[in-house]
Amino acid sequence: MAEVATGRGDTSVVETARGAVSPFLRWAGGKRWLVPQVMKLVGEKNFARYHEPFLGGGSVFFSLSGVESAYLSDLNTDLIEVYREVRDRPSEVAECLKKYENTSDQYYAARSSSPLDAADRAARFVFLNHTSFNGIYRVNLRGQYNVPYGSRKSVNMPDEAWLLRASAALKNATLTAGDFERALGDVTANDLVFLDPPYTVAHNNNGFVKYNQHLFSFEDQERLAEAIKKVSALGAHFILTNAAHSSIEKLFSPLGERLTVSRKNVIGGRQAGRGNAEEYVFSNLVAAR
Repeated sequence: MAEVATGRGDTSVVETARGAVSPFLRWAGGKRWLVPQVMKLVGEKNFARYHEPFLGGGSVFFSLSGVESAYLSDLNTDLIEVYREVRDRPSEVAECLKKYENTSDQYYAARSSSPLDAADRAARFVFLNHTSFNGIYRVNLRGQYNVPYGSRKSVNMPDEAWLLRASAALKNATLTAGDFERALGDVTANDLVFLDPPYTVAHNNNGFVKYNQHLFSFEDQERLAEAIKKVSALGAHFILTNAAHSSIEKLFSPLGERLTVSRKNVIGGRQAGRGNAEEYVFSNLVAAR
């Protein structure tokens, strides 16, 4: 059975500008490591309205202060349900989480289960996320989550207090599941838009690109470039992260200033190469400062 994956590795838990609010999910390819650079781009600007159409673990959202309205979206419907439940029923999710233990038997039992209650489904998602291999979210073509057990000895599972803080941060967030173009339909002048799409490039099928090509093709990158043009024309500000590749540079450099950042590459199987990987950040905030 062929498989598709949505994700790239982020496992640390950090304190943020909201005051002891940390992302409650591990997310492969998450941007906790990039938050300081994002804060430099934002500078002293305050943005009342914030948009993030590739939500994932929400690291940048949780790091921002002063946001009055957030529009958060992702193509992953299960993920958006988790955020809604944590926003609306954090204590129920925390109570459901208590039944899980970090063992292989519990993991595979949870992985094969199908809870009927939404809070229970959210707890199952959070448990699998924290105990899976590398925080990857991957399903087979039948939509069944199939990431193996991570055998992690130390797991920082969110407790009720943590989820209550996350709930407070999410209280003014509009959460939707769907394509990024639809999610960006609410952007207005002076809003901040953060975009962290799956990293696909032209004529390249290596690493995670091979997985994500099924879900986010280079044609989608071209659609994203057109969407960013519209965002800029509205007078909004954007920050885009993407692969450090010539095709990406050619596509997005006309839209904003390009920065090159690097991080340790922690994604891949045992045969995958490790080391520092470069990524690009494009933004019209640089010129505006």
